[in-house]
Amino acid sequence: MPETNRPLSPHLQIYSWQISNTTSILHRLTGVGLSLGILCLVTWIVAAAVGEDFYKSVAGLLGGPLGLLVLFGFSASFFYHLANGIRHLCWDAGYGFEKKRARLTGWVAIITAAILTALFWLAVLV
Repeated sequence: MPETNRPLSPHLQIYSWQISNTTSILHRLTGVGLSLGILCLVTWIVAAAVGEDFYKSVAGLLGGPLGLLVLFGFSASFFYHLANGIRHLCWDAGYGFEKKRARLTGWVAIITAAILTALFWLAVLV
């Protein structure tokens, strides 16, 4: 391909990261995380139906460090997706499109998810 001296697209020079980008990407990623977490849940339920040996191996895997990390990610995905989903419902009703309010509700969704995840795991581990 021949070398050209054309400038980059202007958006690359003036673009700045915003909370709306983060919330949009997180919403999509947590949707995928929820799908993968449901597979873990289904595996656990099927293991209970298959037999004691298989259930013990699956429960041992989910109770180990890697399994707890996956379950933590699943719960964090759930709470973020829930909080941001409520935000989207408000948008569907026509509320919260102002720039300042959209920024604020984005942070509220992230902080709410973090608090709910921490409270959930505090309840589980205590």
